[in-house]
Amino acid sequence: MLVRNITLPDGRSGLDLLVQDGRIAAVGPALTAPEGTPVVDGGGWLVSPPFVDAHFHMDATLSYGLPRVNASGTLLEGIALWGELKPLLTQEALVERALQYCDWAVARGLLAIRSHVDVCDPRLLAVEALLEVKRRVAPYLDLQLVAFPQDGVLRSPGALANLERALDLGVDVVGGIPHFERTMADGAASVKLLCEIAARRGLRVDMHCDESDDPLSRHVETLANETQRLGLQGRVTGSHLTSMHSMDNYYVSKLLPLMAEAGLHAVANPLINITLQGRHDTYPKRRGMTRVPELLAAGVNVGFGHDCVLDPWYSLGSGDMLEVAAMGLHVAQMTSQAGMRQCFDAVTVNNARILGLEGYGLEPGCRADFVLLQARSPAEAIRLRAQRLLVVRGGRVLSRAAPATAELALPGRPASVDFTLQRS
Repeated sequence: MLVRNITLPDGRSGLDLLVQDGRIAAVGPALTAPEGTPVVDGGGWLVSPPFVDAHFHMDATLSYGLPRVNASGTLLEGIALWGELKPLLTQEALVERALQYCDWAVARGLLAIRSHVDVCDPRLLAVEALLEVKRRVAPYLDLQLVAFPQDGVLRSPGALANLERALDLGVDVVGGIPHFERTMADGAASVKLLCEIAARRGLRVDMHCDESDDPLSRHVETLANETQRLGLQGRVTGSHLTSMHSMDNYYVSKLLPLMAEAGLHAVANPLINITLQGRHDTYPKRRGMTRVPELLAAGVNVGFGHDCVLDPWYSLGSGDMLEVAAMGLHVAQMTSQAGMRQCFDAVTVNNARILGLEGYGLEPGCRADFVLLQARSPAEAIRLRAQRLLVVRGGRVLSRAAPATAELALPGRPASVDFTLQRS
């Protein structure tokens, strides 16, 4: 495939992209290709590496309304509702809902997802279902699974044994939820225990950490320390970290360098953090999302996750990582030119680093995975939730969409409009 006349996220335009043998062979102006190579007109639109979601719950997705709706929309009712739903789950239904979501993801240009999967059910029903989904979607989507003890690895009877069993079955990443343990001491002990399991098995770690408005929920400090003690630098992620929004500034000034030295990754979940946090506040009401600009400035790699779509915790969503980036941009007030680009990176290259994806990017030699977006810059892509004109994996087109336009019937005005900013 030869895609002519494209724009790259770094602003370079008028380039061509040549694909050979499933890899990007060249990117540059006026490229030539072997005779018979299919040629696509890029129309000057933006080519991006695929979107990546570093934090999701695929075992719960598309279960909205089962067995009932979360009437309050709160985190605690969502957790209670998931407890009601778990006994009713079947492997067939879990697989079908997850595959349907993966269809949505591909159409959105989302080709890599890290999904947490609850291991507190001794049947490991969701684990087995998502391992089957991972096998079935492997030709077109990278699905990375996290063994997640939803009810606390120490608090929930049998959770530790279940987690080890899930890892034995082939789950990729060790998860945790230290702030949900019974005490702060138990939370810290769970971080230590789970990081040691990951180190022993040579696995990555991704913990729901300090998903709270409590400024004294500080398990990320322990996570950073254990990362350094065990030599896990670059392989550990703290997800949510919403308590950082409420922490004392002096303490955070000590915490940020510790996280950076540990090579810790951070994942904010803008849609869910802004929805669920601050629920006990009157006014002024806290936003709840972690300190994204400050983490980035300290040298911490920050990604954005979708977290939930149509499940017990969130009754909206459609698998659109540009919607996630847009919410992150607004909540963190990252409206500078550099800040908007950072929000685009948070759903692409930063998340790829978190998952440890190999061959990701738009450089020659990278896997030919990319998305042609109906936009001329990352900021415009976020503004418009840009149409995915082409979604390509390994040089093969997985999804196509017609350009988003509206027909007009206005005297003296154009016959159609596509919402991109046109300058004469």
